[in-house]
Amino acid sequence: MTIIFTTRQPEETEFIGADLACALKAGDLVLLSGDLGAGKTTLARAMIRQMAEDPILEVPSPTYTICQSYETRIPLHHYDLYRVSNLDELHELGWEEQLETGCLLMEWPQNVFEAIPEDAILIEITDGEADTRQISITSQSDKLDRISRSFAIRDFLKKQGLGKANRRFLTGDASARAYETVGTENLVLMNSPAMPDGPAVRDGKPYSQIAHLAEDVSAFVAITELLRSKGYRAPKIHGHDLEAGLLLIENLGPGTIIDENRQPIAKRYQASIALLADLHNQTFKSHVSYAGNFVHEIPDYDHDAMMIEVELLRDWYIPHEGNPAIDTSAFTEIWQNLIEKSKNHPKSLVLRDYHSPNIIWLSGDHPTDQIGLIDYQDAMIGPEAYDVASLAQDARIDVPESLENQLVDYYISLRKRSAKNFDERVFRESYAIMSALRVTKILGIFVRLDIRDGKPQYRKHLPRMREYLKRSLAHPVLGDYGNWLDSVIKL
Repeated sequence: MTIIFTTRQPEETEFIGADLACALKAGDLVLLSGDLGAGKTTLARAMIRQMAEDPILEVPSPTYTICQSYETRIPLHHYDLYRVSNLDELHELGWEEQLETGCLLMEWPQNVFEAIPEDAILIEITDGEADTRQISITSQSDKLDRISRSFAIRDFLKKQGLGKANRRFLTGDASARAYETVGTENLVLMNSPAMPDGPAVRDGKPYSQIAHLAEDVSAFVAITELLRSKGYRAPKIHGHDLEAGLLLIENLGPGTIIDENRQPIAKRYQASIALLADLHNQTFKSHVSYAGNFVHEIPDYDHDAMMIEVELLRDWYIPHEGNPAIDTSAFTEIWQNLIEKSKNHPKSLVLRDYHSPNIIWLSGDHPTDQIGLIDYQDAMIGPEAYDVASLAQDARIDVPESLENQLVDYYISLRKRSAKNFDERVFRESYAIMSALRVTKILGIFVRLDIRDGKPQYRKHLPRMREYLKRSLAHPVLGDYGNWLDSVIKL
């Protein structure tokens, strides 16, 4: 498969290089070929500057050094193979080891490779008609799809009047979503392609449908408009292509609720809890209009969704961290009973991932002004306690037990003041079940991310999650679950 561009000015070549660089990942081998003066240097320089996020970076030619390395968002190694005559010389430079954690850009690859490596991205620059250049990009379909999407993002930005805006990688997450700042960084591009359904796992449905995970950006747009209509600081949406899964949204800024040492800032966590107490006093309908004439139905956090989430511990955590041969029928019965109890607990809008990475600290005098919200596209209607647990047992940050207790007590005190029928005993039971459910799910997810998806970095969070689960098990409602866990695994 091949993508072809025709350029007339060096600036056009530079934009192609920059947008191509936005698509690169560790393990990408980019081979750049063309005659002297064809524009290889222009393209390579643009790619390197984009990766380095420095539009004026000095990019020396590696003609004599052969390789020039850059500490960019992904380690980048720029090779000029004009003076290298065989593959043995290249092996001595350690290019294969560099490729394991970085990406490589190689000019004059024909001097070394008799046949183009199967997984390489080949870029050929040739002369066209009337002083034009033709840039051809060839690779395997998965890599070319990734590159094509980066160019589609540029087309989207052009429609928003931002065709020449700089793009800077901001962050990615455990899903396929990625974010970039655009232009002056007051805007964020959400790149969230619609996810194809996975294999059927139960009753002919894939996991994503059973767990009510958003499959496209429409849910994000709908919940954004809902939250903003209630006075909460969700990012304003400046432009969208719902079909393509591209959104241009307000950048709420870099403020966090943790300090530079990744420790929770108690007052900011308290403000985040106060926002939840305010949110849970609101009334939410399940049908939400958005983007003019579309309707999104907020799903219920129902029995099937809860059950398939806790089963992640059974299917992933236990086989890899405990006894793979254990009989889990008792586990199923215990959670069937706990989920049945949760049906009687007070319900509200559940943002689902309400923790430090998704809470932006803003200036203001009231929690609704101080707290910015992101990453809520999987929102459901479910037990109010779920988001309280999501924050008080933050999956990415060590929340001391004393602070967790303070946050829960503070939430209860706020609800008692504002809700006449608030029942503290019922809430504490709900909190115990929802916090245990959430940690049970996450233990399975983090092991799955390592084993299935090749993301071992998530394992570092397992000790924290085990500690949280121990705290939750102190509530009597979880007595049977605690006994079962003691019999099969070590927390």
